[in-house]
Amino acid sequence: MKRTMRRVAGAATALLAMVLLAPASAAGADAEAGAAGGTGPYTAGYETVAGLPDHTVYRPDVLPAGEKLPVVAWGNGACRADGTWFENILTEFSSHGFLVIANGAPGGSGQTSSDMLIEALDWAVKANSDPGSRFRGRIDTSKIAVMGQSCGGLETMEVADDPRIDTTVMWNSGLMSRLDKWIQLPRLHAPIAYFIGGPDDIAYENAADDWDRLPADLPAFSGNLDVGHYGTYAEPNGGEFGRVGVNWLKWQLKGDAIARAEFVGPNCGMCSSDWDVEQKNLS
Repeated sequence: MKRTMRRVAGAATALLAMVLLAPASAAGADAEAGAAGGTGPYTAGYETVAGLPDHTVYRPDVLPAGEKLPVVAWGNGACRADGTWFENILTEFSSHGFLVIANGAPGGSGQTSSDMLIEALDWAVKANSDPGSRFRGRIDTSKIAVMGQSCGGLETMEVADDPRIDTTVMWNSGLMSRLDKWIQLPRLHAPIAYFIGGPDDIAYENAADDWDRLPADLPAFSGNLDVGHYGTYAEPNGGEFGRVGVNWLKWQLKGDAIARAEFVGPNCGMCSSDWDVEQKNLS
């Protein structure tokens, strides 16, 4: 009941976001070079699965032996129900050993909701313990990220209080109304990252305002790259956004020390790059 009330309160914001933050073209499907399995150790692809027909599941083509896959739930820009719209970057994530579940069926249409992110997490937990599932024992349900681009980021914020979530990521997104900021930001409990497209990104001001209002003790990272609202998603493997996203996931969900060095301290990897970086409470 509590979550339902929050989602009703955020409905107007989500509707406005669909108008203002809708990408002009598909982030993945219109790329000159489409997804080709990713650059990670596992060639990856996508499929649909029983029990989750309105989502697209990205996974290594061969489930790795002896390694459980952390979970990444993804909300699309424009809250569009097309699970392959961001195929390049999501395939890249999965190739590094993550189970990525995107809102929307492959090539789907219509609109998504934040409830679909929770449905993805619930399915992963159930599949991991289902004796009849090929994913049984292959999913690390103790390591979960929820993220989204633009309107999908607003969906992400609506569910960010779920105690199962270990990190939240906002891609070209920031809360749009003072009411949502007042309600949702104090509920954040896990490290958060903002990856924004610089001053020309329509979400730039909203994300910067979020940053100033985050809980004082919350671990947080903000990176701005001057590529605008559509990021680098259409580039092979998601381009630079794909690279930093993989590193954030590897640090937050796999404890990778090399990936951590990209974000932490005055000499972090991204600190000496084209990114404009801010950090809070990172260790």
